[in-house]
Amino acid sequence: MGLAVTTAQAADGPRFDPKRLAQDVKTLSSDEFEGRSPNSAGETRTVDYLVQQFKAAGLQPGGDLAGGKRAWTQDVPLGRFEIKGPVALSLVEAGKTRSLKQGDDMAVRASMSGMKQVSFKNAPLVFVGYGVTAPERKWDDFKGVDLKGKLAVVLINDPDFETGQGEFGGKAMTYYGRWTYKYEEMARRGALGTIIVHETAPASYGWATVKNSNTNVMYDVVRKEPLKSHAPMEAWIQRDLAAGIFKSAGFDFDALKKQAQTRDFKPVELKGVTLSADYAVDAQVIKSKNVVAIRPGSKQPDQVVIYSGHWDHLGVGQPDAKGDKIYNGAVDNATGIAAMLELARAYGKAPAPARSVVFLAVTAEEKGLLGSEYYASNPLYPLASTVAVINLDALSPYGPANNFTISGSAKLELLDQLVAKAKGWNMRYSPDPKPEAGYFFRSDHFPFAKRGVPAISFGSGNDWVQGGVKAGKASEEAYTEKNYHQPSDNFDPGWSFTGMARDLELLYALGSDLANSGKWPNWAAESEFRAARDQSASLRK
Repeated sequence: MGLAVTTAQAADGPRFDPKRLAQDVKTLSSDEFEGRSPNSAGETRTVDYLVQQFKAAGLQPGGDLAGGKRAWTQDVPLGRFEIKGPVALSLVEAGKTRSLKQGDDMAVRASMSGMKQVSFKNAPLVFVGYGVTAPERKWDDFKGVDLKGKLAVVLINDPDFETGQGEFGGKAMTYYGRWTYKYEEMARRGALGTIIVHETAPASYGWATVKNSNTNVMYDVVRKEPLKSHAPMEAWIQRDLAAGIFKSAGFDFDALKKQAQTRDFKPVELKGVTLSADYAVDAQVIKSKNVVAIRPGSKQPDQVVIYSGHWDHLGVGQPDAKGDKIYNGAVDNATGIAAMLELARAYGKAPAPARSVVFLAVTAEEKGLLGSEYYASNPLYPLASTVAVINLDALSPYGPANNFTISGSAKLELLDQLVAKAKGWNMRYSPDPKPEAGYFFRSDHFPFAKRGVPAISFGSGNDWVQGGVKAGKASEEAYTEKNYHQPSDNFDPGWSFTGMARDLELLYALGSDLANSGKWPNWAAESEFRAARDQSASLRK
């Protein structure tokens, strides 16, 4: 009986237009928008387009307050770091010196440590395993070794990624497996640099993605003491090159990796191997913008439901084999922004909900979730009275699926509500098919989650109505391999957007329910984010 009722409900909600979705994606990912890089002509175009669309949808400005009035945007100050001139890298092994090539052998990031010149000679290399300090798991990869003046060579992902067994959740990635954590931890320990060994399976992407994401302009939130968060050198290195370095120091890379998967691992100095580097960094502070629109609530306007998604992509960068330099970001994330605009149009037409609904289009996700991190640190609407965050990132532009997913394997009532709602569309929840890829920590809901706000990042399903799991998986794999973070993430006129239009019915229903109820969904009791939420419980009476 319940199912019949929910299916009737599903039929009652607004309909979403695949043609409008296609038009928004096509516009935002056109060459005219120059890959939507923060602090570029592409940003200005993108922000103007979003404000125009939110206005046309009948929403109000929801951004910075000035003179009692809200603007359409929130200013986000960012540190911008760019390597100027060549990157000189030379490696000494077994008494022989050779040059390494930026982008091909290593991907050296523009230093975010505040240094204008990174220059060191013959720095020793120390292998620190997975580079993890996890007291709650009685795990310490460092064993008191001092990293000052040394380059820490570290593996990507968690110690139990390969075996699927152990202290770190098996195949599912914990935050310790993320490259962001590795860089932060080595900086805390005063290392001269961090060199992450790239391997496709544990990283969950190939070298092309590493190269494209790390050799262009870097951004960070503005920090008082940047050296506490960033060692002078941050880099990735090709796996085979690293294995060769280990060999010349008298070690077997795979054998040492096996040791690193145990608690007893101790750091290993790669004797006879040193690296010298010299490169200049241009550092400046720029302002980017989050775009914020609101449908004010009629009864509890200070309680908010947020739909979020990032408007930025990689801008103009290294050319591909065809000479294309514009990283258009059609799927990533013109799709999520188009979805947000369509949701805004539906909320603009419907009667005002009891609680406010906020549409937050954030900047600099591709630079490390910086727009959402800035908002979560400087919220325009208090986090304690933020009911939930529903994030939209890289949705499928194809036909409908029988299922949906979310990034990561977090347990929370918000997901339970989404699962129950989805039955009205005969859709089922499939857990994140690749929890080892750490997508939970790679999307804009994470800065909210770590501060306790119930937050999910919605993912399109892979069991397609036409073609099943086989077609869905093949499409996902082809995208990751051929288009993700590459200039080929272009708009395709053959995309139907019918799946996204149907998914938006579900996401509207979830948000609308939250906005018209007095409920406060929470994290599961065992979740690492529950305590942070419970701390502010008295503010939600």
